[in-house]
Amino acid sequence: MSEGAYQRLWEASHATLEEVLEKEPSLLEPVPSRERQSFQYRLSVHYLYYLGLLRRFDMTYDQMVQPQKRRLLRRLLDGVAGRVLELKDELVRVDFCEIHCLDQVLQDLKLTPADLEVPIPKYFQLEQSSAMKARQQMLADILSRLEPLMSQENLRGMSRTEALILVQSAERARQGRLRATFMREIRKEEEHDKKVRENGRQRFSQDQGALVIQKVWKGYLQRKRIAQDRRSEMEFIGMIPSPNQTERISILNQALLAEESRRIRQAEKEEEFKDAIGKTHESLTETEGPDMKEKMKDQIRQWFIECHALTGRFPDYPDEASGGSYLIFADKTPEQVRLELEIQAQENKKKEQERSKEKERKKKKKKTKDEKSRKEPDVTFKTLPSKSIPIINAGHEEYTSLWKSRYDNKHPSQNFDSETLREEKRKEVEQEIRAQVDELMRQELKNLRLAVDKEETRPLKLPKKKAAKKTGKKKRDRDLTADRSMDSLFEELVVIGLIKKNMLVALSDYIGDCLYLGSTLTLANKMPMPSLFDIRQNVALYGVLRLGSHDIHSMAPHVRSILLVGPSGMGKKMLVHAVCTETGANLFDLSPGNVMGKYPGKNGAQLLVHIVFKVAKVFQPSVIWIGNTEKTFYKKIPKEEKRMDPKRIKKDLMKATKQLSPGDRVMLIGTTDRPQLAELKGLCRFYERILFMPRPDYASRYVLWKHMIEKRGTQLTQSLDISALSRVSDGYTPGHILQAIQSVLTDRRLMQVPKKPLVASEFVGHLAKLDPVYREEEEILKDWYFKTPLGKKNMKFIKDQQEEEARLAKEKKRRK
Repeated sequence: MSEGAYQRLWEASHATLEEVLEKEPSLLEPVPSRERQSFQYRLSVHYLYYLGLLRRFDMTYDQMVQPQKRRLLRRLLDGVAGRVLELKDELVRVDFCEIHCLDQVLQDLKLTPADLEVPIPKYFQLEQSSAMKARQQMLADILSRLEPLMSQENLRGMSRTEALILVQSAERARQGRLRATFMREIRKEEEHDKKVRENGRQRFSQDQGALVIQKVWKGYLQRKRIAQDRRSEMEFIGMIPSPNQTERISILNQALLAEESRRIRQAEKEEEFKDAIGKTHESLTETEGPDMKEKMKDQIRQWFIECHALTGRFPDYPDEASGGSYLIFADKTPEQVRLELEIQAQENKKKEQERSKEKERKKKKKKTKDEKSRKEPDVTFKTLPSKSIPIINAGHEEYTSLWKSRYDNKHPSQNFDSETLREEKRKEVEQEIRAQVDELMRQELKNLRLAVDKEETRPLKLPKKKAAKKTGKKKRDRDLTADRSMDSLFEELVVIGLIKKNMLVALSDYIGDCLYLGSTLTLANKMPMPSLFDIRQNVALYGVLRLGSHDIHSMAPHVRSILLVGPSGMGKKMLVHAVCTETGANLFDLSPGNVMGKYPGKNGAQLLVHIVFKVAKVFQPSVIWIGNTEKTFYKKIPKEEKRMDPKRIKKDLMKATKQLSPGDRVMLIGTTDRPQLAELKGLCRFYERILFMPRPDYASRYVLWKHMIEKRGTQLTQSLDISALSRVSDGYTPGHILQAIQSVLTDRRLMQVPKKPLVASEFVGHLAKLDPVYREEEEILKDWYFKTPLGKKNMKFIKDQQEEEARLAKEKKRRK
């Protein structure tokens, strides 16, 4: 795509953004519970619009070259991402569920399921590549120093006799395999010769032989022609992939090369712009700075004289908190400025009086409110105030005023606009000079009072600082490792195995299809189970988007921890590694099995958690993974695990997690396949979001079989019935499907595929050897999930709906 194409994409995105921003105030209006569906529909529409905007802004920001436009696009991109996360939070609050059935909304907006995909901004990895590489290099250096020590511990010594026996057995096995192959070939040749001797050769006349050859050849040609026609028809309608992938691959390679060249140009233009910023600031300070200073002084002196002439005394100089001399430059008369200062002082007094009255009113109304809340529950829906909308509005206004009507004819090479840069820097220089002038003029005002009015300096009545609210915390935790450097703490955690190198897995590798009949199930008062696609989307929203950017994390609703609940083999650990890969986060492993025996002693657990969270905050983004997290929250520790003491870090872990604030890009991710063994209240109190992962449905299984077989390097043929495999594998997890594919598609079998195509029966035998997830096991997990706070709300809502429908049905019968 050219620069003009990205410019047009940016313009179209702002046209859509303007429409969405006009509809935003309607979401703040309270809606009664009977209009819940319409409110949920409006939220869903906004959510899909913002997802599309996020996708477009990400594409434009990634390929736009002009540095000033890129800065505006970055603010808009972060603001839209924050709004997506806010709307996700609102949808959860309205639906009482972590999954949302948006198939009807997609159909109304004429969108596809691909538009539901949460785009991960590319700058998460591209702009943090240097820091990520430095951390990875540090980790690799530490691990490389540990490898010789670990290999020495793991290697067991072998005597000379044992080595000779091992070599001899391997050589005998090799000779045996060669001899068996040779004898098999001889046996086949003997059997062939024997058949020829017994049957003899059938003799044909010349005409008969010609007919036989013609018949075979014509049949072959016709079958080949029919197969080609059928294949071309299937390719045309998109049912099978095209065999000629070379053109497509070459086009994709050219597009990737063009994107890389644009990123190189971005870096060059960014360097030029940074140099110009410093030079422009210096030139403005040297050329226009003295004139600004003198003009400000003259204006302030004139204000002194006018105020003295009107009131008979010199005015109080505005303090820095209220804007300093900016109040004088705001096109106001001296009387207006003096009145404003007096009004501010009166307002401060009124506010203090109102606060005291409000406290008394609150105490009186507490009892009445509690009684009303017990009798009449809250039945209205409305969105909470947004932190990201002001940022989006400011960015849209800047685009409208500065870039909308400006064409790039002046700067075809995408250089920065020097006029715009000078305007921005002029404001900064003016603020710096104003601060200097304020200090000088305060001293001059003091001297004038002494010389003219012979008045000592009046102390300024500064507004009283608000008393800090008591948060209930007695003291801030002291630093237990104040005398240690961060590098030494990082190395220590790597050496003992609490920091691990994550596997490079993209979130898109977690394959699954979306739920197409969610709205139908919802209308039937049935709770739809999340698909693998929904799980991937939730991990992207709760994990990747929040950890990828500091600005997004600060704007989005604060989520410190998530829990992945599902049977073994569902890919919970893979998702943890995917979050680390997409955001470049460090992986801390606080699983009970990994923590056992580390930092022993009375205060060992406190020191362990302190070091982990201290390093995680400094080297953020960070992911703290707690595998088998049910052990940390055991109801009753089994006898065989009492020695492990899995609950020893529970208290300190909960305390440290509560201290994470917005902007601390540290995420705790727990995984478990036996949550029923844990204490429910403690687990739900610690993990703020619980994502249930049931067995994959038919659509997800179909996509899994197709993708995993193609990933092994084979193309699907009509002889392999993927639909039958998807039905047979009901109850099996993605891990089971992967094991079956790896068992069948060995290197030798892959070499035989051109002559012997794959069939479904080859995989069924290997699947039969694996234990599926039985319905009873999944029901246990479902029952547990419905006991969680969100699950209880959902079940109560469904029950209320069923009762309402039954009541309406009875009324209809009575009327008849």
